[in-house]
Amino acid sequence: MAIYESDITQFLKQLKQERPTLEAEQRDGRALLWDKSPIDLEERARAEASRVAQKPYVYAQDN
Repeated sequence: MAIYESDITQFLKQLKQERPTLEAEQRDGRALLWDKSPIDLEERARAEASRVAQKPYVYAQDN
């Protein structure tokens, strides 16, 4: 009895055979865009404390 494989599954298997480094490239891309270092809470608190409040409507001119 033959096991059914969809066209997508066949395509992915063929792609992985042709490019064996594909999964490593995907992990590198994820690390570049998504995996970030933990937030330093002290640095974040300093940044929030030094923030200057913005006017509600920045384009209004004070006359």
